[in-house]
Amino acid sequence: MKILNICGYSWDIGGPPKIIYDHAVVQMKHGAEVTILTPLSEGQKLYAVPEGAKVIVCKRHWLARFWAEFSPELYFWLKQHGNEYDVIHIHGLWHFAGLAPYLAGVKTPKCVTIHGLLDRWALANGYWKKKLFAIFFQKRLLDKTELIQINNLDEKQDLLGFLGHQHPNVAIVPNGMNLSNFDNLPAKGIFRDKFNLPKEPKIILFLSRLNIKKGLDLLLPAFQKISSQRQDCILVLAGPDDGYLAETKAFIEKNNLQKSIYLVGMLTGNDKLEAFADADIFVLPSYSEGFSIATLEAMISGVPSLLSDRVGFGEAIRQNQAAHLVDLDEKSVVEGLNRMLDDEQYCKLLAENGKALVKKQYDIELVALNLLNEFKKIVKKK
Repeated sequence: MKILNICGYSWDIGGPPKIIYDHAVVQMKHGAEVTILTPLSEGQKLYAVPEGAKVIVCKRHWLARFWAEFSPELYFWLKQHGNEYDVIHIHGLWHFAGLAPYLAGVKTPKCVTIHGLLDRWALANGYWKKKLFAIFFQKRLLDKTELIQINNLDEKQDLLGFLGHQHPNVAIVPNGMNLSNFDNLPAKGIFRDKFNLPKEPKIILFLSRLNIKKGLDLLLPAFQKISSQRQDCILVLAGPDDGYLAETKAFIEKNNLQKSIYLVGMLTGNDKLEAFADADIFVLPSYSEGFSIATLEAMISGVPSLLSDRVGFGEAIRQNQAAHLVDLDEKSVVEGLNRMLDDEQYCKLLAENGKALVKKQYDIELVALNLLNEFKKIVKKK
C-alpha cells in the first residue's frame, strides 16, 4: 500500500508530525510505502524523517499568511502525482494543503484526521473566516471523504455538530506512541545542570507550544499566586513560540518571576527525555487538543500530571485516575498544583495509573495497525 501524508511537517507545528512519524514506522514494517508531502516556509526546520520514508517539500507562497499552507507548487505536484497512491492521509482542517487533493481532482481515497479542530474553542478562534470556509469548502469536502479518523467520542459529537448529520465512515482510532523510546530515561540532574536550574525546588514542567489555547493565561497567574506563598517549586516552560511568548515574557518581568519561571525553548530528543526525568509535575491546562502526545510522553515517563480534560482522552484519564484533572479556571489550577506539591503519595498514584493507561491503550504498535486496517477497507471499496 502506498500512503501519502499531507501535513505541515516541521518541528514548530506540534503533535501531527510526531504522529505521522510513529505511524509510518509501523506502517512500513507491515509493507506500506510512506510519503510525506509538506508545504514549508523559508526557515522552517523539517521534522525527523522515518528511515525508508520519502519526503516531498513544497514552498509556501506568501499568500499563506492569509490562507494557511497555500502552495501552488504543492497543488501542481498533487495534480501530477496524487493518483499514484492508494490512500491520501490529510492531517487537519482549514488549510490549503488539506484541500488541495480535492481541488486538484485527485481520485485516490482520502482519510482526514480532525486533530481536535472542530471543538468549540478551536472553531471560535477565527470564527467568521472558518464559518465562510465551512460553507464554501470544508463541509462539502468532508462529506466526500472516504474516511474520517477521530480520537474520541467528544470529537464524534464535534463532527456531528459541524456537518449536521452522521458521516457514513468514521473511525475512532486514538493517537499512540512508541513506548520503547521511554524505557530508559536519562539520569536525574542532567536537565537541571544543562539549563542552570536551581537544585532544590520541584520542577513543574509545561512542554508544549507557547499558545494561549494551551492554558498559559491560567497557568501563569496560578503559578504566580503559588510562588508568592511557597518557594519549593519552579515552573519550566518548554516549547516554541506560537503567538504567546511576548505575553509570557511580559508577565514574568512584570511580576519579578525571573527566578521562578524559566523559558528553555523547544526540547527534542535527549533534551526532552532529560526534562521528563527531572520533572516532578507535568502541567497542561489546555483549552483544546486533538490528542496531546506530550501528555502521553509525560505519563509513560512516570511524571504525575495536572491537566484539563480537553487533552484528547479526558474520559479515559478520569476513569483510570491517571492524572489530576482541573477546571479551566485559575483557582482550580492553584488548588491542584498545591495538592500535588504537598501529597507525594497522591502523585505516586497518579504516576502509576498514568503509566499503566498509556501501556494499555496507546501503544503505537496497536494503534497504527488499527488505522492501517481502516485504510485497507477504503482501498478495497475503490
